[in-house]
Amino acid sequence: MTGSRRTSSSPTNPSSPGAVRKAGSRRVRNALLSAGAMVACASMAAACGIVPGTTGGSGDSITVMTWAPQDTSATNKPGMPAMARAYARWINSHGGLNGHKLNVLTCNDHNEYVSAAKCARIAVKRKVVAVVGSYSQFASSFLSPLESAGIPYIGGYGLTDDEFKSVLSYPVNGGQPALLAGLGEELGKNCGGVALVRPDTVAGDQLPVLLDAGLTAGNHSSATDVRAAEDATSFDAQAQQALQKATTDPQKKGCVVPSLDERTGTFMDSFRRLSTEYPAVRTGSVLGSVDQSIINQSGGASSPYEGAYITGWYPEATDPHWDPMKKVIREEAFGDNRIDPADAGVQTTWIAYTVLKKVVESLGGGEVTASTIRSSLDNGLQVDTGGLTPPLRWRFQDLTAVIDYPRLINSDVTLQVVRQGQLVAATKGFVNVSKTLESTALQ
Repeated sequence: MTGSRRTSSSPTNPSSPGAVRKAGSRRVRNALLSAGAMVACASMAAACGIVPGTTGGSGDSITVMTWAPQDTSATNKPGMPAMARAYARWINSHGGLNGHKLNVLTCNDHNEYVSAAKCARIAVKRKVVAVVGSYSQFASSFLSPLESAGIPYIGGYGLTDDEFKSVLSYPVNGGQPALLAGLGEELGKNCGGVALVRPDTVAGDQLPVLLDAGLTAGNHSSATDVRAAEDATSFDAQAQQALQKATTDPQKKGCVVPSLDERTGTFMDSFRRLSTEYPAVRTGSVLGSVDQSIINQSGGASSPYEGAYITGWYPEATDPHWDPMKKVIREEAFGDNRIDPADAGVQTTWIAYTVLKKVVESLGGGEVTASTIRSSLDNGLQVDTGGLTPPLRWRFQDLTAVIDYPRLINSDVTLQVVRQGQLVAATKGFVNVSKTLESTALQ
């Protein structure tokens, strides 16, 4: 028999030397086991770039996760997890989310398939109630663990098709599909030849289809597809090819569309040098690949972006609707140069946490879990983002009729243009591109 089941005619004296030694041994053993578990957890967290926080979503605290690639040779979005943690500091200093303390875990997906899956597994292990305002091009890797655990994915960047297919995904924008379709519509009205320069990746493979859908809506022929290595350090060959294809129509100014995220600036260095050998060409791109800071760095009014059309999901960075976000950044992240209020990733994270706040408030004093969050979103909660997007709602009847993107609810984009070195609104309000996106299923 084990000691726990042994019977005796007389009870053990808890103050006897033997009992004290046994109790002390148990305390030491338990302490060592606890320390070992903490080390193992810390090792797993460090492997994925986890910033620790309180586990779980019960009681007085709510734990969520935000992930994005950082310190890679390709795409980096450090402002998104930094914005998430700044938001947590701010909301907690103002009473929390409906009285709950918000704990934000962050994870570096390293722009790798395996690391993205590790981030998701850590989210499951730490029992987060949602993954919020994140960026990864490996949705096929991270969505499976989240779906198995029933964890909602709120406000992803919209980089991959899978984010618009999973029933646990709650997008706040139209992702790359809406941006490219909207840009194609505008370029189809104003350009001669069009060349798209994009990363040679699985995510990049969708971009020509989407841009061409917009061009077709503008009665234009398809764009020339120019592929480039995601982590290339020079784009001379791609710039040369794009310029050649864009200048084939002598009657209309050609257009070159670099959609290379943060490598767009590197491409434009090559483009600037080589474009002097060709007729005048204008550029077009999407927010995330181009923002005001990049325009400033490339020469402002004398930059190759002057006159460029840029599509975005949200109003321009100078719009007063962004003032609440900027206030939070000033109060909680002053001097943190990772957080650029003009960055589309930072803006998406802000909107995603706005959604989370509204969800928690809708639950009143009820328990906040992954299940109750999903239930609130699925059952018709409408979120007002303060004019940064149309009102958001994820009921079945709110989904657009885009076969390849069944979870897409917001197909509005904004059209901006670079004038005298400043990114300003080209048209007032939002432009809806749902009909153009619906046509992609026919191509």
